[in-house]
Formats: sequence, C-alpha cells, structure tokens
Amino acid sequence: MNAVSWIQRLHEHREWVNRQLLDAARRLSHEQLDQSFAIGQGSVRKSLFHLFAAEFVWLAALQGNPSPVAPGDAADGLPGNQQAADAIRSLAELEQHWTELAKRWRSYLAGLSESSLEEPVAKISSSSAMHRTRRGDILLHVCTHAQYTTAQLINMLRHLGVTPLPDAMLITLARHRSSPSENA
Repeated sequence: MNAVSWIQRLHEHREWVNRQLLDAARRLSHEQLDQSFAIGQGSVRKSLFHLFAAEFVWLAALQGNPSPVAPGDAADGLPGNQQAADAIRSLAELEQHWTELAKRWRSYLAGLSESSLEEPVAKISSSSAMHRTRRGDILLHVCTHAQYTTAQLINMLRHLGVTPLPDAMLITLARHRSSPSENA
C-alpha cells in the first residue's frame, strides 16, 4: 500500500466508527445525551457535534476554504455567519449532515495523489492566525482527532451504562471486511 491508500484506510475507519457512535447515541434519552461529563466537550451530544464540526471544517480547508464554518457554529466576526439559521438541532439532523459529509470525504479522498500529500493547505485558526500545513498532516490529524474524541465518547457511554459499547478498533473493521476463513 502507498501513503494515499493508508490515509484512505484510516478515513474509512473514521467513518465506520462515526456510524457506531451515532448508533449508540440513538439509544440514549435526551437527558443522557446532555448529561454533564468532565471530559470531551462536556456531553455526548456536544462531543458528537464537535467531531462532526472538526471533520466539516478540515474538509472545507482541504478543498480551499481557509476560514470554514460548520453548520451552527458560532463564528463571531467571520463573514457569512448563519449560526442560528443552519444549526443542527437533533441527532437525526446530525446524522443527515454527517451522511452527506461522509460522501464528500469519500469523493475527496478518491482524488488524492502521492504528490498532493506534500502540498500546503491554508487554514485560519480560531485565534485568527493563518497556518499552512501539509495536506498529509491534516489528513492524519483528522483521524487522530477522531480517535481521541471517540475514546472520550466511549468513556461517556460506559458511564451511562450503554451496552454493548461501540467497538472502535481498526482491527475489528479489518476483520469485518475480510472473509470468514481469514478470521480463524
């Protein structure tokens, strides 16, 4: 496998885990979704929305928008702020937006080349500083950020008594995608 194939595999895993996290969250009550935790973004709902928003803004940056704003984000001072108009208000809406975003990610990843991984990508940070970062590093960051946030979410789900917990291990995805004789 080349670098592009490995990055595509990591993003395939990220998308697979996102679906499992949403499946687990659907089994929670509104109170459980919003229960306060001293980790992640403070609740299951906020952490899921954070995970989506990060994937949204990084894909937009990779596609040439240096100051992207996710649906519903409070982007004080940024042009085109429509936080109230496009806020995601439910898990069903989040799932719909995430499904569309996953399609956009798959399309983007399908067009990667080895040389494009070295290209700089401009993004304005939350502190308004302009940064230029290698495309390959951003693509890896999106996956490691997702893994970090997933661990926080699974810990919250564990404390909420969710069983079974989502299995977020890449090896599990690999075993599901391989033939039964290879799993022995």
